[in-house]
Amino acid sequence: MTTPLPRILIEPIVRAALLEDLGRAGDITADAVIPAATRARVAFVARDPGIVAGLDCAALAFTLLDPSLTLDILLPDGSALHPGDIIATIEGDARAILSAERVALNFLGPLSGIATATSGIAHSIAHTRARITCTRKTTPTLRALQKYAVRCGGGANHRFGLDDAILIKDNHIAIAGGVATAIARARAAAGHLVKIECEIDTLDQLTEALRAGADALLLDNFDLPTLRHAVALIDRAAIIEASGRITPQTAPAIAECGVDLISAGWLTHSTRVLDIGLDFLP
Repeated sequence: MTTPLPRILIEPIVRAALLEDLGRAGDITADAVIPAATRARVAFVARDPGIVAGLDCAALAFTLLDPSLTLDILLPDGSALHPGDIIATIEGDARAILSAERVALNFLGPLSGIATATSGIAHSIAHTRARITCTRKTTPTLRALQKYAVRCGGGANHRFGLDDAILIKDNHIAIAGGVATAIARARAAAGHLVKIECEIDTLDQLTEALRAGADALLLDNFDLPTLRHAVALIDRAAIIEASGRITPQTAPAIAECGVDLISAGWLTHSTRVLDIGLDFLP
């Protein structure tokens, strides 16, 4: 099971979402329609098959509005869902439940969608050494949550920001004047724990990067024959990452070329929201 994110990390995000929704006067609909002290019991219910992620955010949306609400999680993050499955139940003040409902679902649905998409790729390449990984193509302020959802789906995380690894891309190479120059400058500046990865577009660049001693090589949009040739040339001298046109259908053939990682930006920026509802229970 995926290790949950610390509350101190997610609370500011959930709190900001609640403040955005409550506005200047709070939930005027619930306050008008629901008598004070009315209690209710509701459940998160899966409408589609998938993988759940984001329950801590959803739970926090409720308890920030009313700490006395009780939550019972039946299917924790990372669990497989089938239509009709009850994921969790919430019981307590009806006004607080209704006021937090949309914010809770706005976290739970998209994060579960990311986990579900990641799981599809992970299962399609499970017979190989490769792992599916995300990128920095995330929604601003939500990166930690979206990368957590990737882990819930059985994927791995790429770097979290510009400060935790060096990734030399095509524009860096163009401005620096070449692959060898860029890697040499990176090596001179990097701390002893900082890895250096270089994006490669051609086999000539690959040869240059290997001689320069890059720790990892990102083979971008290589066709399968060229990718297989590149993997043989590298011969485990560096970590091999492949990217470009990654889908559950194309990923197996790419993974079978012998790469270590397959990266897909769409996992965190273009996945379908998993349909999860909040239903009232008797």
